[in-house]
Amino acid sequence: MNILVCGVGGQGVILFSDIISSLALGAGLDIKKSEVHGMAQRGGSVTSHIRYGTRVLSPLIEEGTADLVVAFEKLEALRYVHMLRPTGRLLYDPHRIDPLPVSSGMVERPADERLDERLAARAPHRQAVPAFETALALGSARVQNTVMLGAVSWCLEFPADAFHGAITTLVKPQVIELNLKAFAAGRELGKCAQAEPQ
Repeated sequence: MNILVCGVGGQGVILFSDIISSLALGAGLDIKKSEVHGMAQRGGSVTSHIRYGTRVLSPLIEEGTADLVVAFEKLEALRYVHMLRPTGRLLYDPHRIDPLPVSSGMVERPADERLDERLAARAPHRQAVPAFETALALGSARVQNTVMLGAVSWCLEFPADAFHGAITTLVKPQVIELNLKAFAAGRELGKCAQAEPQ
């Protein structure tokens, strides 16, 4: 299984990847993970390659071979959608965080409609998951990653209680309950993850 996770600094990409890696280890699978933090503290791109199976030799996913691309932000989805295999699935948050050239006015902000068209052309098997919006409704944008984890859980072979165990083990004790609520909300959002493309 090849999973590419992408987002920007502060969105919890690394914790998300750690939880999936923990699940694979707990299931007795061979797991390799590689991360690129970039300028994470300045809102730069963050990616994580996760590969698990009976035997995994390399931590890096080759272009066009990802079974699943999980994007915490729409522009990052477009940046990495080329990593998908033809029948791979894209789950992405339609939330947008404009890069510095756009927010400073140096470059024009591309219209959402154009981005949607480009994503549709490259990823026929895709689902928009409003994880950021859902996290805000739960009281904290910081649980965007666990909302997305809930949606993604339908695409993976691990049972829901295994996700609960990994979340309980890996997040800080004071936010376990909030993260479990976020995961449950994501499960509701992701029920259609295996449905027909949008």
